[in-house]
Amino acid sequence: MSLLSVRELRVSYPTPGGVVQAVRGVSLDIAAGETVGLVGESGCGKSTLGKAIMRLTPAASGQVSIDGHDVTRLSARRMRPLRSLMQMVFQDPHGSLNPRHRVGKIIGQPMSVAGRPRREIDARVQQLLAKVGLPPGAAARFPHEFSGGQRQRIGIARALALQPKLLICDEPVSALDVSVRAQIINLLQDLQGELGVSYLFISHDLAVVRHVCDRLLVMYLGQVVESGPTEAIWERPSHPYTRLLLAASPVADPRLRQARPEALLRGELPNPLAPPSGCAFRTRCAHATARCASETPGLRELSDGRHLACHFDLPPLAAPPVPANVIPFQPTPPVHATAYKFG
Repeated sequence: MSLLSVRELRVSYPTPGGVVQAVRGVSLDIAAGETVGLVGESGCGKSTLGKAIMRLTPAASGQVSIDGHDVTRLSARRMRPLRSLMQMVFQDPHGSLNPRHRVGKIIGQPMSVAGRPRREIDARVQQLLAKVGLPPGAAARFPHEFSGGQRQRIGIARALALQPKLLICDEPVSALDVSVRAQIINLLQDLQGELGVSYLFISHDLAVVRHVCDRLLVMYLGQVVESGPTEAIWERPSHPYTRLLLAASPVADPRLRQARPEALLRGELPNPLAPPSGCAFRTRCAHATARCASETPGLRELSDGRHLACHFDLPPLAAPPVPANVIPFQPTPPVHATAYKFG
């Protein structure tokens, strides 16, 4: 049984111009101890999906089950005991922390709401501070006294306070410096190894997603267009949108960048108030035909365990030629967060 099961989830927002279908029939599963990545352009519905799973945004239809409990339409009172099963790490490490509260109160507040005794809360706060690499004295300080990386550690500690089984990480490193990103990513991986927690990792940084995720879902205009094991999608992307996303990802070595064929993602996301008929990506796709305008492709399973929402089986991408004078990249061992307690 999956730890998290989402079936045909839909989220809509009424606006003066009409109804925006932000999430359109998304289904996904996350197993215990698994990390599933969710990628796509800004405005594709990634964060809305995460908030709908957390019940921070109401769902128009569909079903969300966590550890066998259907939480889709529970009242706030009945939902409260199940809040401990899943928690969220937000994108903005500053805006997600109450500036008027000291760190000890911020981390301890979920336990206070759950009715834990004061002595237990204080001990747990100190335990969590140590776990995320912050000194004991941090509990008496305010969020503005910390760097961005330290504030995100505080947010992670708060999310772990009730020992959840699932963390929804909404762009957890996008607001941080590159060096601090590595520390936070390593911290999340260390915590997963120690606690067995599962992650839904929402990000637009494809390099980070490839490094941390077991499986990957690619979203476009509120729908999943391709899903499957991360390495399989990375090596054999099948949907035109996935191919363009990967081709647009930065390459550090300029010689390797020149060797890679140019591929540009044309135009902007369509107006969500009036999405294109048929395949939503057809207005930006070089392979679109009349069938794409009249028929909406459903997710179909491929032979290697991936699922694809496209009418056509495009030929595999040829590996780009690598100049003879280019030394293949060898990744350096990760620097674990425990070595940087104040980043």
